[in-house]
Amino acid sequence: MRFAPRRIGRVLLIVNPASRRGTRVRRKALKAFADAGVDCDLMLTEAPGHAWTIAKNHAHKYDAVFTLGGDGTVMEVLGALAHQGPPIGVLGGGTGNVVARTLRIPLNPARAVPLLLNGDQATMDLGRLGDGRRFAIGVGVGFDATMIAEAPFRLKRRFGFMAYVIGGYKAVLRNRKFMLRLTVDGVVYERSASAVLVANFGAVLNDLVAFGEGIVHDDGLLNACVFSPETLSDSLRLLWRMIRKDFRPDRCLFYKAGRDFRVETMPHMPAQADGELLPGTPLTVSVDPLAGSLLIPKRSEPD
Repeated sequence: MRFAPRRIGRVLLIVNPASRRGTRVRRKALKAFADAGVDCDLMLTEAPGHAWTIAKNHAHKYDAVFTLGGDGTVMEVLGALAHQGPPIGVLGGGTGNVVARTLRIPLNPARAVPLLLNGDQATMDLGRLGDGRRFAIGVGVGFDATMIAEAPFRLKRRFGFMAYVIGGYKAVLRNRKFMLRLTVDGVVYERSASAVLVANFGAVLNDLVAFGEGIVHDDGLLNACVFSPETLSDSLRLLWRMIRKDFRPDRCLFYKAGRDFRVETMPHMPAQADGELLPGTPLTVSVDPLAGSLLIPKRSEPD
């Protein structure tokens, strides 16, 4: 991750009022900017894709652009400002808040805003989908997409992230397998799988779950992680190893780094990018080197 100094005096806050927490916590966010002595202009999104338009048309007037919505709002702004514009600050306003959790940004804006304003500006790789959309963390097919798809809507509105735990519990018990045809930089790999992740970050959820060794987000590469548990015992073992960051060789794991990926499955499988559901397989993914500029809490040692 590459860092650069910056001074922030005026920000644009893009709020998705349809997100789970966006409307409820935006007053806290505005107060946090005011308390920090930072001028903040607020703009509300009105439809999917509107955050992209707002960022594209207005970001150049500000020292930073903050998002308050779900991970889909973050993806839109990342795409609009890739390779250009001011840095992006992510405030968790959705259900999963995958990007905020992975960047270790507190979900309470009263804590997050000052940490980001006084933190670091990091330049990092982004992933790019075939339709041009960018993502920061990774694209998943199989288990994690099923977890998101099967999280009950009413529970998401009421309990937030815990609804995903319920969806994940169902997906682990089912352990739905599929035939995978994975193409990495022109080389084809075929195997049975339960989940595939094309990752830009090596760990998520405040570093709780790690995917593999040597996965970094500023090396110009993405990393395909293929999980192929045969039994429930295999699934639990893999999960325990990811929590412990134990990356010894395992017959149920396959890794391959590269720049261009195509994921094909039989049958069709659900997919997600940074916690947002996609139409599913097949899909193409490529790395967009050092395309993203994000604000993150200051750390003594850069990743």
